Amino acid sequence: MINPRRPRHDHVISANSRVVRNINRAVILNSIREREPISRATIARLTRLNKSTVSSIVASLIEEDLIVEEFEKIAAVGRNPISLHLKRGQNLYGAISFDSAATRIAVVDVDGTLMYTDKITTEPRPAEQFVRTCIEALAALRTQHRLPEFKGIGVSVAGIVDSLQSKVVLAPNLGWENVNIGDMLTRAFPDVTVTSVENDAKAAAIAELWFGRHNINLSNFVFLTVGRGIGAGIVIDKHILNGEMHLAGEFGHMILFEGGEPCPCGNRGCWEAYASDRATVGRYAGAKGLDADTARMLTIDDVIVAAKNGDGIAVTELKTSGRYLGIGIANVIKAVDPGAIIIGGHITRVWDLVSSEILASARKQSFFGERDGTPILPTSLVRRPSLLGAAALAQRKFFGDVRVTL
Repeated sequence: MINPRRPRHDHVISANSRVVRNINRAVILNSIREREPISRATIARLTRLNKSTVSSIVASLIEEDLIVEEFEKIAAVGRNPISLHLKRGQNLYGAISFDSAATRIAVVDVDGTLMYTDKITTEPRPAEQFVRTCIEALAALRTQHRLPEFKGIGVSVAGIVDSLQSKVVLAPNLGWENVNIGDMLTRAFPDVTVTSVENDAKAAAIAELWFGRHNINLSNFVFLTVGRGIGAGIVIDKHILNGEMHLAGEFGHMILFEGGEPCPCGNRGCWEAYASDRATVGRYAGAKGLDADTARMLTIDDVIVAAKNGDGIAVTELKTSGRYLGIGIANVIKAVDPGAIIIGGHITRVWDLVSSEILASARKQSFFGERDGTPILPTSLVRRPSLLGAAALAQRKFFGDVRVTL
C-alpha cells in the first residue's frame, strides 16, 4: 500500500534523466556541428560521454533527420570509419533582418548557406503592419520553393531589443517602440516552436561565432557593425552580453569629442557621428561641394566606388573614418579586454585602404603600450552578417534546447 504522506520521487527521477539526456543531446549535436566530419568514437573522447550514450543519441539524431552518416574512404585502413555530418537541405531556418534602408529575408541552411533571399524596402508605415508584410514574404519564399517547415525563425533589428521577450524596445532609425515581433511570429508560424529576436550587432556576433572562419580562438571578442550607426555584440565565453537594460554594446553613442558633431541620438560628439557610413558620406559630400539634393541621394557604396576609381577625396574620407574607428576601438579594448575585434559593414570592402589607419590609431591609444595588441580583423562572413545572424539566433536556440518534456 502506498503511504499518501510519503513523497513520490519517480517523476523527479524521470525529469532529471530527461534533462541529462537533452543536455547530452545538445553537446553531441554541437560537437558534430563544430567538427564535422566526426566519428562516434571521437565524440565520446571529446565529450567524455560513454560510448553507449553517444551511440543512442546519435541514432535518435539520425532518426530525426538532423544528421547523416557516411563511410570515409581511407586506403591505409582495413575498415573505413563512419563519419557524421549535419544533414543539409532539410534542416532550414527562416531569417529576417530589419534595417532603416532595407529589410532582407532569407532561407538559411544548417551550415549557414543563404539558400534563397529577398529584399524589401523598409517603409515608414506602422511597425506591426510592416513586420507582418515581411513575415508573410518569408512564408511565401518557403512555399515558392516547396521547402520543409522551418526548424526555427530568427529576426535581427537595428535597435534595442529585449531578446527574452522577443520584443523591440526602441529602434530610432526605424521609428519603432515596443514592437512585439515574437507574438507576430508565433501567430504566423504556429508549428515553429523556436523563434528568436535580437539586436543586429549581437546577431552578427553570433553569426561570426557559429559560421566564422578565423584562425584564432573566438571565445571572447567584440563584433562591430559599421553602418548608418555603429553597434557592437560583446561575446564573453561564447555567450552574448545583453546588459540589465539590453544596452550592452551601444558603443556608437560613447562620446569621442565633448561638444562635437551632432548625433541623431540628441548628443554631440558620439563615435558614430565620426566613424559611421553616414558620417563618411556626409564629409565626402561636404568636401565635394555637392548640393543638398545630390548629397541626399549619395550612399556609402558611391563613396567606395569613387575611392576605387581613384577619387582622392573619397580615399581621404574613408581613411579618416578608419582613424576615428581606431580611436573608438581603443576605448572598447580598454573597457572589455576582448580576444579580438571583428568589424563588419561596407567599410570592410576597402580593408586594404582603411586597415592601416584603424590599426595605427588603435595602437596609438593602446593601454599601457600593449606589446602585440588585440587582433583587429574584418568579418570572415562574406554575405550580410546581420541576416545570417538572424538564422544563427534560431539555430543556436534549437541546437541548445534542453527543455524538459514531461
